[in-house]
Formats: sequence, C-alpha cells, structure tokens
Amino acid sequence: MAVLTAPAQREQAPPARRGPAARRRTAGYLFILPIVVFFAFFVGYPLVRSLYLSLTQWSGYGRPKFVGLLNFSQLLGDPVFWQALRTTLIFTASTMILQTALPMLLAVFLHRGWKGSVVFRTLLFVPAVISLVVTGVLWQLMYDSKFGALNGVLRAFGLGGLAHDWLADPVTVIPALILVSVWQTLGLYLVIFLAGLQGIDPTLYEAARIDGAGGRQQFFHITVPMLRRVTSVVLVLNMMNGLKTFDLIFVMTGGGPNHGSEVLGTYLYGLAFGSGAGATPALGYATAISMVVLVLCMVGTVVQLRLSKRG
Repeated sequence: MAVLTAPAQREQAPPARRGPAARRRTAGYLFILPIVVFFAFFVGYPLVRSLYLSLTQWSGYGRPKFVGLLNFSQLLGDPVFWQALRTTLIFTASTMILQTALPMLLAVFLHRGWKGSVVFRTLLFVPAVISLVVTGVLWQLMYDSKFGALNGVLRAFGLGGLAHDWLADPVTVIPALILVSVWQTLGLYLVIFLAGLQGIDPTLYEAARIDGAGGRQQFFHITVPMLRRVTSVVLVLNMMNGLKTFDLIFVMTGGGPNHGSEVLGTYLYGLAFGSGAGATPALGYATAISMVVLVLCMVGTVVQLRLSKRG
C-alpha cells in the first residue's frame, strides 16, 4: 500500500511591503491633517453650533431653549428684517457693479503705461490699507452737515442749497455709504485687474489692430473675455463683502436714521447684544439671521461660478 506523506509545511510568506504609492498617500494625508483639524475646529464646529442656536431662544445666559423653526417663522413677519434685507441687497448689487466696472476701466487705462500711472495707481491703493473703522470716521467727518468738506465744497461753488446732513437723510444715506465703499476698495480690485491684464497676450491686440479693430472692439472682444475669470473672482468677493457688510455702516450710521441704512449685519448685531435701553439680547434670533446671510452667500457664489463657467 502506498504511503502518503504530508506535504512539507510551506514557509510563511513575509508580510507584503507597502509600495511607494501607498507611502505617498499616507504622507499626503499627514500633510493635510493639520488644515483639516483647523477647519473642523474653527469653521465646522462654529457652523454647526450656529445652526443649533438658530433653532433656540437664548439670551446668552443659561441653557438655550429649543424652539425649532420659530425664529425663522418670526423673520417672515419682521418688517425691520425685510427692510434690512432690502437695503443689504441694494447695497450689494450697487457695490458689485461699481466695484467691478470702475476698477476694470481704470486698469485698462493705466495698463497702457501713461505717464504718472504708477503714482496714480499708488494713490488709489492707499485707501485699501486703511481700516474700515478709520475710513468710516474719516468720511463721517466729511459728510458732516456743518463742518464737512463735502458741504463746504458745495457752498464754495454756490450750491449751498444742496448742502445737508447726508447721513441723516434716508434718501441719501445709502448712496453716501456706497460711495465710501467704492473709494475704499477701488485700489484693491484695480491691482487684481492689472494682474489679469498682464496675462493677456499682446499679440492678440496687434492682430486685432491689423484687422482694423478699434479700441472699443478690442475691449469688448479681447479684454473682457480674457478677464472673465478675474471678473468672476472680483464679483464673488464684492458679493460676499456686500452681503456681510457691517463695520463701515455700524461706524458711520449705526443702521440709522430710523433703520434707513440698516443691513442684516447691523440688525443681527443689535439683536445679539441687546442694543438700546433695556433691550434683552436675542442670540438665537440673531443667529437665525446669520444663517440667512450664509445661505445668500452660498447661493450667490454658486450662481456666479456657474454663470462664469457657461460664459
């Protein structure tokens, strides 16, 4: 009878070594881990916390009381909220148009290398490095009804009948604030557009001139299309800054007169910290307004980026 012998026990295979690709992936995860932790701690947690507080009634003391969507339903019947939302949208739309069109036109003008363009560019950029608080105080003095520079110039040219308190008039307060915002940000966006113009191939303009295209045709058919990405970035920045504007208006008008310049930022600040004599802080209600601002920023950014890609 044949004798069957058990096969020799196979030697245990050594553990598989990790390849270079796996080591690179691990190293990549380790490199991005700090920023992920930073984002989760300083952005993710505050966002989740704010969402929770928007569903509560809380004065800042004690434990928040969960009320569900009550704060958001109250917003629908709050006339000051709707007025602040309207003012915010008007301010945002106006600054988006002016703070995009004017820097682009000035950048095209200065890009031609006119004599003194460097000095002019530097002077325009100076307001961008001034804090909004200082800017607000400066222009508040310029708009002063008695001693302001603006009314002084009007009186000097025989237009004293137009002089009045610009920030106390509900008709002129928003245009006055828009002017200050444009003055303060013009230099920053000018530099961004100048950087974009540096990336346009000069041969495109040379070919257009050979074909008989004038300056207007070159601007609309070469400059504007080639600056599409830069314009999208500037529009998004202007939109977000407009929707969450606060410090400039808070310093200059505080939302007055009679809520005439009230924006969502100043309104939620007053609610959160109980502005006014005997007012009780309403942090839950104020946080609900901040959620509205967040949604507006997100929707506006998505729409703008999609339109930019289609273009």
